[in-house]
Amino acid sequence: MNIILAQEPANDVTTPLHLLQPDYPTPYGVKSIDEIVVTLDRVYNYLETETAAKLIDATTKKEITDFKKLNQNSIFEPGAFRLTSYEWGVTYAGMTQITEATGDPKYADYTNKRLKLIADIAPFYLEKYKKDKDYPSPIVQSLQPHALDDAGAICAAMIKAKRAGLNAELQPLIDNFIDYISNKQFRFPDGTLARNRPQANTLWLDDLFMSVPALAQMGKLTGDNKYYDDAVKQVRQFSKRMFNEEKGLYMHGWVEAMDYHPEYRWARANGWAVMTLIELLDVLPKEHEGYQDVLEQLQAHIKGLVQYQDGTGFWHQLIDRNDSYLETSATAIYTYSIAKAINNGYIDKMAFSPVVILGWNAVATKVNDKGQVEGTCVGTGMGFDPAFYYHRPINVFAAHGYGPVLLAGSEVIKLIKANTFEINDSSLQLKVE
Repeated sequence: MNIILAQEPANDVTTPLHLLQPDYPTPYGVKSIDEIVVTLDRVYNYLETETAAKLIDATTKKEITDFKKLNQNSIFEPGAFRLTSYEWGVTYAGMTQITEATGDPKYADYTNKRLKLIADIAPFYLEKYKKDKDYPSPIVQSLQPHALDDAGAICAAMIKAKRAGLNAELQPLIDNFIDYISNKQFRFPDGTLARNRPQANTLWLDDLFMSVPALAQMGKLTGDNKYYDDAVKQVRQFSKRMFNEEKGLYMHGWVEAMDYHPEYRWARANGWAVMTLIELLDVLPKEHEGYQDVLEQLQAHIKGLVQYQDGTGFWHQLIDRNDSYLETSATAIYTYSIAKAINNGYIDKMAFSPVVILGWNAVATKVNDKGQVEGTCVGTGMGFDPAFYYHRPINVFAAHGYGPVLLAGSEVIKLIKANTFEINDSSLQLKVE
């Protein structure tokens, strides 16, 4: 005869309820470095397959190896992403930094072979442009930039690769990019970098990243303070017009002619801004007169951002509007920037590390089995109504997601290597040794 014993009900007397396992929507706790590398490797393997690493003849489909014999049919081999876009400038930097974090050279090799390819074919096209400015070229965007998008991120990545030891003729390209940023891009009378779209005399928050990191890296490369001075000026003058000190967030766009400036706090633009501050501080000499201002601006922005992190670990497309969708690229940029701020000693690691870990865990759920990054908003102009931002499409071929994921993983690895974490009374805590 089987005797069935009544099970004691779980209640406040019989069970430590505070230790019950929550049903988290995102994995909770610290991933191992090996687990992070597995995620990064999926992205690496996908991009190594899906981005060009050689030139071919568009007619014959054969590889071109003699770069003195290029012609109007010379193109990059087909791929899913463009090698000279600003998004790929971020990707190149991300690959370089994973090698710094892990010691594995394959990631930096991804960047180096593509940047060297661009450098190797540039002389041919520069010579052609002397006679025909419209000569077809797969790198026209880099040789004849028409916007900060064409110049800044790729320039910064090239200088980083050069400083890391890449042996390629990058300097002519770097000089061309910096000349565009410093001397050719439209500016306000006070020197603030601006555009004349979608309205005359418009500031795009995105343009901080499309200019300042390149200027900062050029300052580091040359030792010339004029580049640092311009970089700091941009941060100050953009922030004066566009930063909401109460919320700790930036608006996306500022139009001079408007009596009232609508504040649509688009997530990725705020990502470009916070990453700009991180990239500038990383090389700005501490004795520079603007160092403390930039540091305080970074601290204020991070404090603002963390107040809006969703319980899933993501941030929303419009940061302060919780009914807008959760967006991957911005979440990855914030994760990277806050992690690097901790690693560089700019902010309190005890206070902010759990935010970073949760952010990375969220981002990692969006790297699918193919290595594609899901949940990224496509390229986005500037709008002055909520529908524009709420309904921007997401797509795995939105190139903006890949570099930030690589950067975030690299910096989280460094954070985990340098610190110990524990689950204390069910919550993730930095362990004080």
